[in-house]
Amino acid sequence: MFSKILIANRGEIALRIIRACKDLGIRTVAVYSEPDITSLHVKLADEAICIGSAASANSYLNIPSIISAAEITDVEAIHPGYGFLAEDTHFAEICESCKIKFIGPTAENLTLMGDKMAAKDTAKKAGVPVVPGSKAVVKSKEEALKIAREIKYPVIVKAAAGGGGKGMRICHNDVRLVSAFLTAQREAEAAFGSPDLYIEKYVERPRHIEMQLLADQHGHMVCLGERDCTIQRRHQKLIEESPSPAIDQKTRKKMAEAALKCAKAINYVNAGTIEFLLDSNGSFYFMEMNTRIQVEHPVTEAVTGIDLVKEQIRVSAGEKLKFKQDDIKFHGSAIECRIIAEDPDNNFMPCPGKINTLHFPGGYGVRLDTHIYQGYEISPYYDSMIGKLICHGKNRHEAISICRRALDEFVIEPIKTTIPFHRRVMNDTSFMRGKFSTDFVDKLFGTIE
Repeated sequence: MFSKILIANRGEIALRIIRACKDLGIRTVAVYSEPDITSLHVKLADEAICIGSAASANSYLNIPSIISAAEITDVEAIHPGYGFLAEDTHFAEICESCKIKFIGPTAENLTLMGDKMAAKDTAKKAGVPVVPGSKAVVKSKEEALKIAREIKYPVIVKAAAGGGGKGMRICHNDVRLVSAFLTAQREAEAAFGSPDLYIEKYVERPRHIEMQLLADQHGHMVCLGERDCTIQRRHQKLIEESPSPAIDQKTRKKMAEAALKCAKAINYVNAGTIEFLLDSNGSFYFMEMNTRIQVEHPVTEAVTGIDLVKEQIRVSAGEKLKFKQDDIKFHGSAIECRIIAEDPDNNFMPCPGKINTLHFPGGYGVRLDTHIYQGYEISPYYDSMIGKLICHGKNRHEAISICRRALDEFVIEPIKTTIPFHRRVMNDTSFMRGKFSTDFVDKLFGTIE
């Protein structure tokens, strides 16, 4: 087992990793940008090193500074969390060349699944259904128009090198496609350093279902069930739950088998997630693989009792998984609400600023992953998610009831957050019945640009 790990991230995920390390008796090193000097992950790590100014490019994406911090503090491994460098093949290769263990998949895994077209091709070769679309990167708007007319509208334009809704546009006609193609290229270039795009048939009113996988370095792999991530805005998730109310046991088994096929096809190692679109007829299609820990991993932890971050560390240290597929048991239902410093009544506009009043919810079935505290200044420089409320009950009805109670207790002032949005969702008839699709938020609030 490692004796010291550097956490190359910030916010609640950095704190989450520090806590897992402390439980395992591992010392931790936090890195931080200048404005993050007051962040909790800096205070709770055993050591902390400033790696640059506010801009991510100068700090959390600054590979030379992070590697220097790792070498100065003599760590054996780096955990990248999610976002930033978590799926950066170059970073993983540099860690390897410096004899520092990258806590995540291999550089080869990252390469194969980081390119969305290559990932789709891998899934297709593994016998997993994929959404019809371009067979390679689309280079021009003329080529985009040709493909769209072949597979028929609506289509969706996606960045080949990224995720999180960046470089992604839905198009219903030629005019919209030409405009969206050029905009998505610029956005993809800015976000991922690559303007490459691809085009898929847009599955209307789908469910977004993902399967959590965990694999060790000795050829053992398990599926830890699904998460329903259908409730989103701008293709970014707001609420996740496990199990999904949209699939039966037969479909669940098929999706798990498909996910395992994809991952085994590339000899995947560590935690990873295969994401699927589920249409209104019950058919599902491979969408992408996330080669990292997910924001929503706590709902899987709640229903399985397995600490995914600790397992990531153990697997990276060369340990074998201590459980097999038949050992995985699911208990109850869990729902995660992303607490984001955004105003849901103002098109989800970010709301940075100082927290003057704060009260956390508690009680049976409530878990809160967050790095905020009273007096904390929410930075305008980074992602506006400030916490995750996870509620676990013996069934979905109880989980929703616990969520309602916890949200009513949760106070963050004067910052605008998504807490009122989540209260509204938990009392929505369609949500309570489990009958919704990816257009749920648009229907609740009107179309969000």
